Amino acid sequence: MAAKLIVGLGNPGPKYQWTRHNAGFMVLDELSRRAAIPLARKTFSALYGEGNYRGERLLLLKPQTFMNLSGRSVNPALHFHRLSLQDLIVIHDDLDIPFGRIKLKEGGGHAGHNGLRSLMQELGGGQFLRIRIGVGRPLQGDAADYVLSPFGRDEMNVLPRILEGAVDFLELLLAEGLPKAMSLCNNRDFLADT
Repeated sequence: MAAKLIVGLGNPGPKYQWTRHNAGFMVLDELSRRAAIPLARKTFSALYGEGNYRGERLLLLKPQTFMNLSGRSVNPALHFHRLSLQDLIVIHDDLDIPFGRIKLKEGGGHAGHNGLRSLMQELGGGQFLRIRIGVGRPLQGDAADYVLSPFGRDEMNVLPRILEGAVDFLELLLAEGLPKAMSLCNNRDFLADT
């Protein structure tokens, strides 16, 4: 059974736990819970777990390298399991998508995202699937400060629904493929779901 390496991007440590930049970690934690695949092993400079879920072999990876060195965790994991970029799914925050929306995408640049930049440098390209969790842009101030700040109270009320939705989208992606998953997922607004 071919495996999928599913990576959530974020920064380790309690200081960053509920920050926007850790949206990838949060989704991976939700997937870990739902799939009963604990992120219990420390390997590849990451918290790691593997198991079968819905007929798929899933390798879950939560790099502990800090965001701007994420590739140094993902690259060894891909090589160890003899996987290609087509077997990689990366979950990350995205400033260019409004909060409450999630978009699926294959390939592309890093758009200034340091985690994606590190992955592309270490992996030699960006042709992997992405689950992009919208965090929106700040109305004013520095984007770097914004992504390292915690979600606001109103956002925290909606966040569980977004995290569950992201895992739903991932399940759909694995079961139905990218085109169908994109058509069903990319226009959904979780702030409108009440």
